[in-house]
Amino acid sequence: METESLLTGSVNGAPGDYGSRSGPDNERAPSSRRMSYSVARESCSVERDTDDEDLYVQQAIVFIEDAIQYRSINHRVDASSLRLYRWYYSRICQWGLGLTITVVLLLAFVERPSSLSVSSDPRHSSMPWEPPCGFTESIEIVCLMIFCLDLAVKSYLIGWDEFRKSKWLIGYTVVISVSIIDWVLSVSMVCDEKLRVRRLLRPFFLLQNSSLMKKTLKCIKRTLPEIASVILLLALHLCLFTMIGMLLFAKTEDPKKNGEWRLHFRNLTTSLTSLLVLLTTANNPDVMIPAYSLNRGYAIFFVAFSVIGTYCLMNLLTAIIYNQFRGYLLMSVQTSIIRRRLGIRAAFQVLSCQGAQRATEERVRVDAVLEVMSRVQMKSYYRAAITTEAQRFADLGFMDREQFRKIFEELDKDRIKEHPPLPQYNSLILQRLQVIFSHYYLTIFGNAVALANVICICTILVLNSEKSTAERDNYILEIINLCFILFYLFEMCVKIFAFGWRGYLSYRNNIFDGFLTILLLALQITIYATYRLPYSHWDPSSHGVMSLWEMVRLVNMLIVFRFLRIIPDIKLMALVASTLLDLVKNLRAFAGILVVVYYVFAVFGIWLFEGAIKPPPEISVLSNTSMENITSNLTMECGTYEQLQYWPNNFDDFAASIILLYDVMIVNNWQAFMDAYSRYTTEWAKIYFVCWWLTSSVMWVNLFVALILENFIYRWDRSHSCSVTDVERIRYETSVQLMFKEQIQEPTEEELLCQLHQHPHLHLH
Repeated sequence: METESLLTGSVNGAPGDYGSRSGPDNERAPSSRRMSYSVARESCSVERDTDDEDLYVQQAIVFIEDAIQYRSINHRVDASSLRLYRWYYSRICQWGLGLTITVVLLLAFVERPSSLSVSSDPRHSSMPWEPPCGFTESIEIVCLMIFCLDLAVKSYLIGWDEFRKSKWLIGYTVVISVSIIDWVLSVSMVCDEKLRVRRLLRPFFLLQNSSLMKKTLKCIKRTLPEIASVILLLALHLCLFTMIGMLLFAKTEDPKKNGEWRLHFRNLTTSLTSLLVLLTTANNPDVMIPAYSLNRGYAIFFVAFSVIGTYCLMNLLTAIIYNQFRGYLLMSVQTSIIRRRLGIRAAFQVLSCQGAQRATEERVRVDAVLEVMSRVQMKSYYRAAITTEAQRFADLGFMDREQFRKIFEELDKDRIKEHPPLPQYNSLILQRLQVIFSHYYLTIFGNAVALANVICICTILVLNSEKSTAERDNYILEIINLCFILFYLFEMCVKIFAFGWRGYLSYRNNIFDGFLTILLLALQITIYATYRLPYSHWDPSSHGVMSLWEMVRLVNMLIVFRFLRIIPDIKLMALVASTLLDLVKNLRAFAGILVVVYYVFAVFGIWLFEGAIKPPPEISVLSNTSMENITSNLTMECGTYEQLQYWPNNFDDFAASIILLYDVMIVNNWQAFMDAYSRYTTEWAKIYFVCWWLTSSVMWVNLFVALILENFIYRWDRSHSCSVTDVERIRYETSVQLMFKEQIQEPTEEELLCQLHQHPHLHLH
């Protein structure tokens, strides 16, 4: 359960989030150490025994790890529970749990209907491999047992009282139970059941394992009512123009004037569908051509519909989705920041009790802080930065609460990557060469050479575009490539000479450049060794492991790919590329939501439409059989599913369903799929496709575009005054929490103490 105010929880305890990135809450345990803390006097008193000193250090370690990962600190803090807690959140356990979730989701590609065939086109594909009964079921039951163990550990660490408050853990229990029951039914029916309900429940395992994904889902849920008015206005706009269209293009006595009515406004369903598709511009201008060819004035109707609906209401909807979602996400991120501050405050509290000699003291020993930092699991550069800050107080021996808080501000700072020093050469000539080869102009010259290489390849490809493989003369291209590759090798060697091995490898673009250079050189040596340089009359179609033309193509593709080396040297391009990398690393939660939605809609699609569309028999069969007897739904009209040869796009297996859903999300020709499945099944099939369009194209794509803008603007604002070299040196540790840092309200000391007072295990008074 997520909390969004600064003073969260109740007198009896504050519920927390129990995903993999958030720590579990706990109930009060009989064996807990008892600590009394007076909020008014800010004093600490402890009943010690010989194990207390080490226990406080262990508690501080875990609290700091919770703060780093934005986890809740409301979990058991006795010695044995802390060991279990750290084991559970260790990298190997979390990777194992993530692997289990991945495996259980991937089972959908293997289960019947299996996706293990070369093509999804029913006209060409052979029978896919179907796993024997019990194969996927054995893997699945192992995964379910791991989930049971995961649930048991989480439940123990939070205690029964907090378990009852967590809707996610209760849902986790229900999903596991239903999945096991469905698994038993499946095995008892020898895997011949019609529906596997547990397939629909599998995405829940992915959702409950990510705290940020749960925050995102909650934000989406709370955003929906806010955009209901715009969606209602959009629906009103669609219905209004549908009525006007049916009146404008009503059937007349002249068949020549009924083209628009016949194709797009025959009835209410067809009219609504035509204008809904026009809202996405997928059938523009096809939908208006029959009427426009009769009277140019009819264009006003379609232009007015598109301007109001597509360019005004749809863009307004995008703005509202972004604004509302950003607001709710900011509130959730506020909770994460409070968790970090609370974890640091709790670590100070237990360390101050460890070193307290008098009840009025509230400070921590520096050596205790250094001992804790040496045992905390965190990134090495953050550990070094915090340790360096703490050592500044070594002469005093103690640090107070404010000093302790400030040393952990290093977690919110950018990482500055310092490159190793240049090697020192005694020779004056070598020193001058080092200055030349380490100069930025060498990189500029190398980029110019790479551009010239790409231009040469492009020129030769244009000249050879109409030639067959046997007619191409690859000898000249190979000689040109060899000259360029030798220059790349020279460039790599002189950079290693100038910067040293460690300095050369400290630049990510050098690693990329050097790897491709070595690979290209190895391929060139293989080519010349296989086809005997300098004999120029090579047979391009001759085969070793690969033909000459295939090897030349591979070399050329790698050379073109190597041209991406220019990205780090152009500031704006480097910023865009780093933004994309950050999206991959830090916005996985949003991609995870899309995976869940894809998974659920794909499963529903298989249930509803598996085998609904079958291709017609071969022409030889049709010669003695009328088309009407084969199927009454088949049509070869222009722009239809059949005429466009969309047979591979179907719901016959899970992989094909994913691709079809992607095609609909892009919205180009999505009306062909909607029309085909409504003809082969029922008109109600259109609801499925419209729901998917609203979910994927309207909601998620617009949200993702908005978040790309937010991420890019955040990085641009921070780096607009930096040089290209600074952008290379500074690794912005961009996260959703840091993106909203400027809007975050820092909790006060009283608010932190209030939450510490409510901790269900530290027993603060």
